Amino acid sequence: MRESLSDNNTPSPPPPPPPLLLLERLKDYGQEDAFALWEELSPEDRQLLIKDIENLDLPRIDRIIRCSFQSQGLPVAAIEPVPESSVSTLAKRTTEEKEKWYKMGIKAISDGKLGVLLLSGGQGTRLGSSDPKGCFNIGLPSGKSLFQLQAERILCLQRLAAQSVNEGSVSTTPIHWYIMTSPFTDEPTRKFFESRRYFGLEADQQGTIPCVSRDGRFIMETPYRVAKSPDGNGGVYAALKSSRLLEDMAMRGIKYLDCYGVDNALVRVGDPTFLGYFIDTGVAAAAKVVRKKNPQEKVGVFVRRGKDGPISVVEYTELDSSLASLTNQETGGLRFCWSNVCLHMFTLDFLNQVANGLEKDSIYHLAEKHISSIHGQTVGYKLEQFIFDAFPYAPSTALFEVSREEEFAPVKNASGSQYDTPDSARLLVLRLHARWVTNAGGFLTHSVPLYSTGVEVSPLCSYGGENLEAICRGRTFHAPCEIGF
Repeated sequence: MRESLSDNNTPSPPPPPPPLLLLERLKDYGQEDAFALWEELSPEDRQLLIKDIENLDLPRIDRIIRCSFQSQGLPVAAIEPVPESSVSTLAKRTTEEKEKWYKMGIKAISDGKLGVLLLSGGQGTRLGSSDPKGCFNIGLPSGKSLFQLQAERILCLQRLAAQSVNEGSVSTTPIHWYIMTSPFTDEPTRKFFESRRYFGLEADQQGTIPCVSRDGRFIMETPYRVAKSPDGNGGVYAALKSSRLLEDMAMRGIKYLDCYGVDNALVRVGDPTFLGYFIDTGVAAAAKVVRKKNPQEKVGVFVRRGKDGPISVVEYTELDSSLASLTNQETGGLRFCWSNVCLHMFTLDFLNQVANGLEKDSIYHLAEKHISSIHGQTVGYKLEQFIFDAFPYAPSTALFEVSREEEFAPVKNASGSQYDTPDSARLLVLRLHARWVTNAGGFLTHSVPLYSTGVEVSPLCSYGGENLEAICRGRTFHAPCEIGF
């Protein structure tokens, strides 16, 4: 490096060395290369680097890196399909069973025992937007965002729960809605909800974790900042515990937590039938599942780890294509068919246990990615935990099959892609709501083929197709349109 000269031609003094204690701490964990470009930094950038390193929980991060790398060489129990007999299919249950579960769920909601947790740490980059996914408008007639659709379903559910106790009641039973953000989505998410008075929300923030090279060293995004990425939606367990939100839930009397991902336009937030089924079975964890469409569909699947072993999830990237294509000779469908669509229910007691277990084991998934660094695009690892990593810790798990057409409209890819787009999600919503309207005695007219359009029923009117007769019977609606109060 060329020395600069002062006006009297004497060399400028060398920069001060890095803080000794901080450098020694980095050496303890083999990460001293974070200070490799110290001498080239301006005084301001040196302070930014010091602050960035000081904000890292180095002992915890080192434990995660070591445990995650070591786990890669360990043998994993062979996976077995979850048999059809172990899954409760809603469509095959009797009307009496469904009504019983609905009433049990509504009673628990009216008693304030249900909390709702939305996983919203991801940006809509694949949708062509830098905003949080929940802010995205999929093009429904109302123009409502995913956040607003979900908020209004909660508002409707609160009203249904209150009316189940006192018919004609205009008061509501509060459902506490917790939203997990990340540093990339926190500020715009807060602004969105502040402008709508939060809908009773309390927001928490998903963590980040450094990206590492193939030998476990920090990747530097800039000379003064370590490259970081969100620690996966499974980071919610540590976040709930460290922020004492689990204690907050217990103080509010919450016994059950409904967890779901933001990018599903048909999600039945806090579904009382699912909640009632969950309470009735007495399990610690449950998941809604839909049947996988084909071997190539990019969804994880529920499996058993070993014969009669615990239920867990294998991501589509981790499932060998030969296994993904296996056929069930009895049904003609896929053997590994139970798709994980991020619709989960947990007891609060179990969440406390799993937060401790995951933190103790410190095993994260290693996702090999191209990461922006001071050397350009560097191949390294992002370390992630997922919400489904809880299932192997559960003493008992139930799987609840629901209709894909009624409960799963993923919004993952930009319009023009082949699948899981805003256009495909919008059409699923419009088609479902059109069936609700005709079942309630309404009629539809349309200028384009009905298979390519439909109507939107405001969640403030109906949660799942109920109570529409007074609005729809004998009336004609021109598709596409929104049906509100």
